[in-house]
Amino acid sequence: MKYKPPGKHRTVEEFRRHFLSLDSSMGVEEKVLGGDGPLGRTLVLNGATIGNRFAVHPMEGWDGTASGLPSEHTLRRWRNFGKSGAKLVWGGEAFAVQEDGRAHPRQLYLNRNAEVGRGLKSLLEETKQGHRETGETTDDLYVGLQLTHSGRFAQPHGPHAPRIAYRHPQLDPKVGLGPDAVTLTDGELEGIGENFVRAAKLAWNTGFQFVDVKCCHGYLLHELLGARSRPAPYGGSFENRTRFVRLVVEAIRSECPGLEIGVRVSICDVFPYSKNGETLCGEAKDWEKYVPYEHGFGIDANDPRKPDFTESLQFLKMLEGMGIRLVNISVGSPYYCPHLQRPATYPPSDGYLPPEDPLAGVIFHLRAVRVCKQAFPNLLLVGSGYSYLQEYLPNVAQHEVGAGHVDFVGIGRMVLTYPQMPIDVLEGRRLDRKRICRTFSDCTTGPRLGLLSGCFPLDSYYRTLPEAARLREAKKTNPVTSGTALAGKTGEVKE
Repeated sequence: MKYKPPGKHRTVEEFRRHFLSLDSSMGVEEKVLGGDGPLGRTLVLNGATIGNRFAVHPMEGWDGTASGLPSEHTLRRWRNFGKSGAKLVWGGEAFAVQEDGRAHPRQLYLNRNAEVGRGLKSLLEETKQGHRETGETTDDLYVGLQLTHSGRFAQPHGPHAPRIAYRHPQLDPKVGLGPDAVTLTDGELEGIGENFVRAAKLAWNTGFQFVDVKCCHGYLLHELLGARSRPAPYGGSFENRTRFVRLVVEAIRSECPGLEIGVRVSICDVFPYSKNGETLCGEAKDWEKYVPYEHGFGIDANDPRKPDFTESLQFLKMLEGMGIRLVNISVGSPYYCPHLQRPATYPPSDGYLPPEDPLAGVIFHLRAVRVCKQAFPNLLLVGSGYSYLQEYLPNVAQHEVGAGHVDFVGIGRMVLTYPQMPIDVLEGRRLDRKRICRTFSDCTTGPRLGLLSGCFPLDSYYRTLPEAARLREAKKTNPVTSGTALAGKTGEVKE
């Protein structure tokens, strides 16, 4: 397999030909208009003005303290979120609502430590200070906190310690679950729901303008959306599978009047991929054996390699009916289909080589948001999957916003290495090619090895840390991340 990463294209026209050869419905603008174009337009949400169309996705650093407080690494990252110039900061951090819901031992979480509230306030202050340092006003800056429970992928003390909503034949072995594993009881779920409300109240009192009730990437609330095999009241029918989200949202509304609520959702999913032992590429192995497929959310039961938006759109209709307008659209999970959820040239250490041109993954994201926006034009939708576009991110982003396919362009990994990209685009400055994210996936491989997350190849701050050397050595011995394997499998890609 050979494919050409976006950064290898020397002109917009050359990139456009490649991009449109994969899907002729895509668009690439020749000239980026900066703040005078679609990306500089404001939006009003329930009286609050959001100053442009860039959003910062939640980007954890695995760098908090053992007691769930921000470290200097965390504070620096949030200040960079502010320096980006993006006017919508979506959560910034995935904040676990209880200790056993952490995805790693360094995740910020709700606990009895009186400093937790002050820690969150410091993150908000850092974001605003970073924003002011760029010369921007904070009057039209909109900042939220993402609330989460990691469920199946919980690792609060290092090893896997999954808390599952239902048994899953492909994912149970992935997290070390045997035949005697038990699911969360209804009472345990309801206790978790109460902690979502407590965390929302803390965020509200701290000064965050909204909270995200996280329903994406295989974590607990996303898993509940596909819990067909779980009995009522939280499994089985669509009404039952969405009951937990409804109860949490209603309780937050009751306890925190005036606090806006958003939802980041994996709007569709696919059959879990695994690494082919010979080619090292990802594959949906033996998917035919499980048809009709009864697991997951937004999946075609007859061909689970494909999405089915029927229930996805029902879910959006439910959110709209509850008065939620701010929805962040993602797809899949970094744990079992990273080539779609996070398109990249270079896979993380626990991943696989791309089974297709990663631009196809970007297109998967763009198509998904287009379907949702066409069905619900009054929702304010944040799109994902843009970082792999590299130099041509602004050209595609401007087209998607200008054509009305999406409201906000969500930036994740790119903000780690090049936080000023949004403001450089809006100010009409030439992009700094040396800082553009090349999707080396070190920001994912680091955490997979128990290290902090950051852009070790391109950010001098991380490159000089002791963890950088450990990461480089570990990558050399991993067949998926070694330069030899990548060059052999992807032809034009060389580190």
